[in-house]
Amino acid sequence: MKEEYYKWYSPHLNRDVEMLVFGHAGYPVILFPTSMGTFHENRDMGLIGAAHWFIEQGLVQIFCPESNDKQSFYNKGIHPHQRIQNHVAYDKMICHEIVERVRLNTSAAKVAMAGCSFGGYHAANFSFRHPGYVGHMFSMSGAFDIRNFMDGYQHDDIYYNCPLEYLPGLQDHELWNMKIVLGTSNWDICYDSNIKLHHVLNQKGVPHWFDVRQDKQHDWPVWRDMFPHYLSTIKFD
Repeated sequence: MKEEYYKWYSPHLNRDVEMLVFGHAGYPVILFPTSMGTFHENRDMGLIGAAHWFIEQGLVQIFCPESNDKQSFYNKGIHPHQRIQNHVAYDKMICHEIVERVRLNTSAAKVAMAGCSFGGYHAANFSFRHPGYVGHMFSMSGAFDIRNFMDGYQHDDIYYNCPLEYLPGLQDHELWNMKIVLGTSNWDICYDSNIKLHHVLNQKGVPHWFDVRQDKQHDWPVWRDMFPHYLSTIKFD
Protein backbone atom coordinates (compact mmCIF):
# COMPACT_ATOMS: atom_id res chain seq x y z
CA MET A 1 0.00 0.00 0.00
CA LYS A 2 1.53 3.28 -1.12
CA GLU A 3 2.09 5.82 1.65
CA GLU A 4 3.42 9.34 1.06
CA TYR A 5 4.29 12.11 3.49
CA TYR A 6 3.74 15.78 2.65
CA LYS A 7 4.75 18.92 4.47
CA TRP A 8 4.16 22.45 3.22
CA TYR A 9 3.79 26.01 4.40
CA SER A 10 0.12 26.99 4.60
CA PRO A 11 -0.58 30.65 3.83
CA HIS A 12 -3.98 30.30 5.49
CA LEU A 13 -2.60 28.97 8.79
CA ASN A 14 0.75 30.78 8.64
CA ARG A 15 2.55 27.60 9.64
CA ASP A 16 3.71 24.28 8.25
CA VAL A 17 1.10 21.56 7.73
CA GLU A 18 1.72 17.80 7.61
CA MET A 19 -0.33 15.15 5.84
CA LEU A 20 -0.14 11.47 4.94
CA VAL A 21 -1.63 10.15 1.68
CA PHE A 22 -2.46 6.48 1.19
CA GLY A 23 -2.99 4.87 -2.18
CA HIS A 24 -1.98 5.48 -5.78
CA ALA A 25 -5.37 6.26 -7.35
CA GLY A 26 -9.10 6.36 -6.76
CA TYR A 27 -11.83 8.48 -5.25
CA PRO A 28 -10.24 11.08 -2.94
CA VAL A 29 -11.24 10.74 0.72
CA ILE A 30 -10.28 13.49 3.19
CA LEU A 31 -10.05 11.76 6.57
CA PHE A 32 -9.86 14.02 9.63
CA PRO A 33 -8.29 12.96 12.94
CA THR A 34 -10.10 13.04 16.27
CA SER A 35 -9.80 15.95 18.72
CA MET A 36 -6.35 17.57 18.46
CA GLY A 37 -5.19 14.53 16.49
CA THR A 38 -2.04 14.20 14.42
CA PHE A 39 -1.78 13.52 10.69
CA HIS A 40 -0.72 9.92 11.47
CA GLU A 41 -3.42 9.13 14.06
CA ASN A 42 -5.81 7.35 11.68
CA ARG A 43 -2.96 5.14 10.46
CA ASP A 44 -1.71 4.42 13.98
CA MET A 45 -5.19 3.51 15.25
CA GLY A 46 -5.88 1.07 12.41
CA LEU A 47 -8.44 3.01 10.39
CA ILE A 48 -6.23 3.01 7.30
CA GLY A 49 -5.56 -0.69 7.74
CA ALA A 50 -9.31 -1.33 7.88
CA ALA A 51 -9.61 0.31 4.45
CA HIS A 52 -6.54 -1.37 2.91
CA TRP A 53 -8.49 -3.38 0.30
CA PHE A 54 -10.08 -0.26 -1.20
CA ILE A 55 -6.70 1.49 -1.18
CA GLU A 56 -4.74 -1.38 -2.72
CA GLN A 57 -7.36 -1.85 -5.46
CA GLY A 58 -6.98 1.80 -6.45
CA LEU A 59 -10.59 2.56 -5.57
CA VAL A 60 -9.82 5.27 -3.02
CA GLN A 61 -6.94 7.53 -2.17
CA ILE A 62 -7.04 8.72 1.46
CA PHE A 63 -5.67 12.08 2.56
CA CYS A 64 -4.98 12.50 6.29
CA PRO A 65 -4.22 16.12 7.24
CA GLU A 66 -3.37 17.17 10.77
CA SER A 67 -5.92 18.98 12.90
CA ASN A 68 -5.88 22.62 13.98
CA ASP A 69 -7.92 22.05 17.15
CA LYS A 70 -5.13 23.00 19.54
CA GLN A 71 -5.00 26.42 17.90
CA SER A 72 -8.78 26.83 17.64
CA PHE A 73 -11.49 25.16 19.73
CA TYR A 74 -9.23 23.78 22.48
CA ASN A 75 -7.06 26.87 22.90
CA LYS A 76 -8.41 28.36 26.13
CA GLY A 77 -5.52 30.80 26.25
CA ILE A 78 -7.00 33.02 23.54
CA HIS A 79 -10.30 34.86 23.15
CA PRO A 80 -13.18 32.86 21.62
CA HIS A 81 -13.19 35.25 18.64
CA GLN A 82 -9.66 34.19 17.79
CA ARG A 83 -10.54 30.53 18.36
CA ILE A 84 -13.26 30.61 15.72
CA GLN A 85 -11.09 32.66 13.34
CA ASN A 86 -8.38 30.01 13.64
CA HIS A 87 -10.95 27.38 12.73
CA VAL A 88 -12.15 29.42 9.75
CA ALA A 89 -8.52 29.58 8.58
CA TYR A 90 -8.32 25.77 8.87
CA ASP A 91 -11.50 25.40 6.80
CA LYS A 92 -9.92 27.59 4.11
CA MET A 93 -6.72 25.55 4.19
CA ILE A 94 -8.63 22.29 3.73
CA CYS A 95 -10.69 23.81 0.92
CA HIS A 96 -8.09 25.69 -1.08
CA GLU A 97 -4.90 23.77 -0.34
CA ILE A 98 -6.23 20.19 -0.44
CA VAL A 99 -9.79 19.74 -1.73
CA GLU A 100 -9.58 22.05 -4.73
CA ARG A 101 -6.50 20.16 -5.91
CA VAL A 102 -7.49 16.55 -5.32
CA ARG A 103 -11.15 16.77 -6.37
CA LEU A 104 -10.09 16.83 -10.01
CA ASN A 105 -9.08 13.17 -9.60
CA THR A 106 -12.73 12.20 -10.14
CA SER A 107 -14.98 12.76 -13.14
CA ALA A 108 -17.50 14.45 -10.79
CA ALA A 109 -14.74 16.74 -9.41
CA LYS A 110 -15.84 15.91 -5.87
CA VAL A 111 -14.33 14.32 -2.77
CA ALA A 112 -15.50 12.25 0.18
CA MET A 113 -15.21 13.69 3.70
CA ALA A 114 -14.83 11.39 6.70
CA GLY A 115 -13.83 11.45 10.35
CA CYS A 116 -14.40 9.93 13.77
CA SER A 117 -15.55 11.76 16.90
CA PHE A 118 -14.53 15.44 16.51
CA GLY A 119 -13.20 14.46 13.09
CA GLY A 120 -16.82 13.61 12.31
CA TYR A 121 -17.73 17.21 13.12
CA HIS A 122 -15.06 18.49 10.74
CA ALA A 123 -16.25 16.14 7.99
CA ALA A 124 -19.89 17.15 8.38
CA ASN A 125 -19.26 20.87 8.82
CA PHE A 126 -17.00 21.12 5.77
CA SER A 127 -19.45 19.09 3.69
CA PHE A 128 -22.45 21.23 4.59
CA ARG A 129 -20.50 24.48 4.15
CA HIS A 130 -19.13 23.40 0.76
CA PRO A 131 -21.64 20.90 -0.66
CA GLY A 132 -20.56 21.54 -4.24
CA TYR A 133 -17.21 19.92 -3.50
CA VAL A 134 -18.44 16.86 -1.59
CA GLY A 135 -20.00 13.75 -3.07
CA HIS A 136 -19.93 11.59 0.07
CA MET A 137 -19.85 12.40 3.78
CA PHE A 138 -19.12 9.79 6.44
CA SER A 139 -19.37 10.95 10.05
CA MET A 140 -18.54 8.29 12.62
CA SER A 141 -19.68 9.23 16.15
CA GLY A 142 -19.50 12.92 15.32
CA ALA A 143 -20.62 15.80 17.55
CA PHE A 144 -22.04 18.85 15.83
CA ASP A 145 -22.32 21.68 18.36
CA ILE A 146 -19.27 23.90 19.00
CA ARG A 147 -20.99 26.37 21.35
CA ASN A 148 -19.44 24.75 24.42
CA PHE A 149 -16.01 25.82 23.13
CA MET A 150 -17.01 29.48 22.82
CA ASP A 151 -17.69 30.50 26.46
CA GLY A 152 -20.98 32.16 25.51
CA TYR A 153 -19.37 34.41 22.87
CA GLN A 154 -21.66 35.23 19.93
CA HIS A 155 -20.46 35.71 16.34
CA ASP A 156 -21.70 34.87 12.84
CA ASP A 157 -18.69 32.63 12.23
CA ILE A 158 -19.73 30.51 15.20
CA TYR A 159 -23.28 30.19 13.86
CA TYR A 160 -22.03 29.25 10.39
CA ASN A 161 -19.84 26.51 11.82
CA CYS A 162 -22.62 24.91 13.91
CA PRO A 163 -24.37 22.51 11.50
CA LEU A 164 -27.38 22.08 13.78
CA GLU A 165 -27.97 25.84 13.56
CA TYR A 166 -27.25 26.81 9.93
CA LEU A 167 -28.28 23.58 8.20
CA PRO A 168 -32.07 24.15 8.53
CA GLY A 169 -31.78 27.27 6.35
CA LEU A 170 -29.36 25.83 3.79
CA GLN A 171 -30.87 25.69 0.29
CA ASP A 172 -27.90 24.68 -1.89
CA HIS A 173 -29.24 21.98 -4.22
CA GLU A 174 -25.93 20.11 -3.98
CA LEU A 175 -26.86 19.12 -0.44
CA TRP A 176 -29.56 16.83 -1.85
CA ASN A 177 -27.01 15.23 -4.21
CA MET A 178 -24.61 14.31 -1.41
CA LYS A 179 -24.48 10.76 -0.08
CA ILE A 180 -24.57 11.24 3.69
CA VAL A 181 -23.88 8.64 6.38
CA LEU A 182 -24.29 9.35 10.11
CA GLY A 183 -22.73 6.49 12.02
CA THR A 184 -23.30 6.14 15.74
CA SER A 185 -24.26 3.63 18.42
CA ASN A 186 -26.88 3.40 21.13
CA TRP A 187 -23.96 3.52 23.62
CA ASP A 188 -22.22 6.40 21.85
CA ILE A 189 -21.58 9.52 23.96
CA CYS A 190 -22.48 11.49 20.81
CA TYR A 191 -25.69 9.57 20.12
CA ASP A 192 -27.96 12.50 21.03
CA SER A 193 -26.05 14.85 18.72
CA ASN A 194 -26.48 12.38 15.85
CA ILE A 195 -30.20 12.05 16.59
CA LYS A 196 -30.53 15.85 16.33
CA LEU A 197 -28.70 16.03 12.99
CA HIS A 198 -30.73 13.07 11.71
CA HIS A 199 -33.93 14.96 12.54
CA VAL A 200 -32.71 18.16 10.84
CA LEU A 201 -31.90 16.23 7.67
CA ASN A 202 -35.27 14.47 7.80
CA GLN A 203 -37.12 17.76 8.19
CA LYS A 204 -35.35 19.09 5.11
CA GLY A 205 -36.02 15.92 3.13
CA VAL A 206 -32.29 15.29 2.64
CA PRO A 207 -31.65 11.58 2.00
CA HIS A 208 -29.13 9.99 4.34
CA TRP A 209 -28.28 6.73 6.09
CA PHE A 210 -28.61 6.93 9.87
CA ASP A 211 -26.56 3.91 10.91
CA VAL A 212 -27.02 3.04 14.60
CA ARG A 213 -24.80 0.19 15.75
CA GLN A 214 -25.83 -1.72 18.84
CA ASP A 215 -23.93 -1.94 22.14
CA LYS A 216 -20.72 -0.32 20.86
CA GLN A 217 -18.60 2.24 22.66
CA HIS A 218 -17.41 5.61 21.31
CA ASP A 219 -14.04 4.19 20.30
CA TRP A 220 -11.86 2.88 17.49
CA PRO A 221 -13.21 -0.71 17.23
CA VAL A 222 -16.62 0.41 15.95
CA TRP A 223 -15.05 3.04 13.68
CA ARG A 224 -12.78 0.41 12.14
CA ASP A 225 -15.93 -1.59 11.34
CA MET A 226 -17.82 1.41 9.99
CA PHE A 227 -15.18 2.93 7.73
CA PRO A 228 -14.75 0.15 5.12
CA HIS A 229 -18.52 -0.41 5.15
CA TYR A 230 -19.10 3.23 4.28
CA LEU A 231 -16.36 3.26 1.63
CA SER A 232 -18.19 0.39 -0.10
CA THR A 233 -21.13 2.77 -0.75
CA ILE A 234 -19.06 5.07 -2.98
CA LYS A 235 -19.91 4.97 -6.66
CA PHE A 236 -16.40 4.56 -7.98
CA ASP A 237 -15.56 6.23 -11.27
